[in-house]
Amino acid sequence: MRILLLTPPLTQLNTPYPATAALKGYLVPHGHAVRQVDLGIEMVDEVLSEKWLAAHGMEEESRLVGPVKRFLRGQDDTLAPRIANRSLLPEGSRFAQVDDLEWPFGVAGTTDKAMHLATLFIEQVADRIRSEVDPHFDLVRYAEFLSNDAPEFGPLYDELQLAPSGVVPVMLALLQRHVEEFKPDMVGITIPFPGCLYGALRCGQWLKAHTQCKVAMGGGFVNTEWRQLSDPRVFEFADYINLDDGEVPMLRIADGAPLVRTFVCEAGEVHFHEGPALSPQETDASTECCPDFSDLPLDRYLSMAEMTNPMHRLWTQGRWNKMMMAHGCYWAGCAFCDTTIPYIAHYHTPPASQVVDHMERIVDQTGRTGFHFVDEALPPKLLREVSAEILRRRMTVSFWGNIRFEKAYTAELCDLLAEAGCVAVSGGLEVASDRLLKLMNKGVTVEQTVDACRHLRDAGIMVHTYLMYGFPTETLQETVDALETVRRMFDEGIVQSAFWHRYAMTCHSTSGQHPERFGARRTSWEPHPFCNNEVDWLPAQSDRQFDYDIDAVGAALRLATYNYMNGLGLDQPIRSWFPIRVPKPSNYGNKKSRNA
Repeated sequence: MRILLLTPPLTQLNTPYPATAALKGYLVPHGHAVRQVDLGIEMVDEVLSEKWLAAHGMEEESRLVGPVKRFLRGQDDTLAPRIANRSLLPEGSRFAQVDDLEWPFGVAGTTDKAMHLATLFIEQVADRIRSEVDPHFDLVRYAEFLSNDAPEFGPLYDELQLAPSGVVPVMLALLQRHVEEFKPDMVGITIPFPGCLYGALRCGQWLKAHTQCKVAMGGGFVNTEWRQLSDPRVFEFADYINLDDGEVPMLRIADGAPLVRTFVCEAGEVHFHEGPALSPQETDASTECCPDFSDLPLDRYLSMAEMTNPMHRLWTQGRWNKMMMAHGCYWAGCAFCDTTIPYIAHYHTPPASQVVDHMERIVDQTGRTGFHFVDEALPPKLLREVSAEILRRRMTVSFWGNIRFEKAYTAELCDLLAEAGCVAVSGGLEVASDRLLKLMNKGVTVEQTVDACRHLRDAGIMVHTYLMYGFPTETLQETVDALETVRRMFDEGIVQSAFWHRYAMTCHSTSGQHPERFGARRTSWEPHPFCNNEVDWLPAQSDRQFDYDIDAVGAALRLATYNYMNGLGLDQPIRSWFPIRVPKPSNYGNKKSRNA
């Protein structure tokens, strides 16, 4: 069978999303002809062109967009001085806060400075497209507001009944070209994020109207939002909806075999086919086969530098090879996480030699030696073995990924990781409170986290930490104390980047399925016909989630942490960041703090 795999607009502009590469790596050895297409980068490349921009009245931007794209692709570094001295690009509102670029980039950071300014120019062009041509357009998402928290399909469905407009005809023209060239029998569409859903459904709509192809959809968004899908109108856009790892469900459809983990619409009703039990080889298919990036347009991706945050720049700069080291999470116990979903709950590790074999093959495919491991949490034991294998083979690579800050990250292990090529890690400090970490079954303490971060820092590995506020029963005092812990870690230099998220209760998490264990209650248990993920909740004994302004607290946490990342405000009193009255930090040990 001829299978076309699509990543719809939009994910990242700097590197391919790995889902189609993983599926191709599995399906080709099983005898199928496969082509993969990143419609996001192709559409952006078409829209950010001299011809398209000029046709839509953006004459000045059309003249410059080609050279800027070449620079952001690393194809014309000589433009850096001219962009950096601010004599080339038109500067609108996006440039309003870049007067002091010497501070983040220094006098020697010409290329980084130019990349930041070039990114602002591209974003400025996107702003104009959004205001004058297509209100749904964005560089890393499309029409996301129609997909976020959408219990009913109606609003999105109504939008899809309108004639395609804005940049959507560009996407559909690209899709038509690929279909006419490749002549697929089946099209698989990955939907990793809410900002890809509208584009995916538009592609499915076109395919159903103009071809006889079977259309299958799956991906991260589907796995978290559509597990209780019951609206049959979705199947006007697809024939199959696959859950969890897509390798085996796609192969079963292609081979005409019994369906596995797949929704279909039969006689106007949605039915789920769990299918027969899988063999061990099928169960672990996602780690057994090497991803195949070989037919993606790797020269079109754009390195972007929207922010000076070092971890954000890792995400958006450079063409990282994304791959999975191990399947699932070896801990899979955190109460806030979707641990009941198989892509997290089913844990499997391949041999270290196989992981490194795949790395070598991917380097041959892409010509790039940087790897972003997209695991839920990299297992320390396998990470140690992979690092040793990299060194044994005398490979020169760079890699980073998500970890759990735990006692396994000793000074010795961190030194080994750095020697093998680890440049950064991200991980959850979460609430920075031992009481709450125990309540949510995080499996670590604040002290263990701090020790792990210190060992990573000493090995020269950059550390980003995720933080959370608003967990059930969390007090304002605990939140203030958490910010003080974060301030101390920045002050000591053991984290270089951090970000706060507000806790969201999901129906797939322990806290969502058993809220009474965490001092909370769900306000509804009835599933919606379209999307089901985040659920409303209240404290067990109250009709208000918080007795303080949670939004003001969240804004203060983010403001303080942004300044800490830039070396500012570390001596400033903690309470001064908050627009509301908050208590003094209590976690100072025996020392009187200058920040009380």
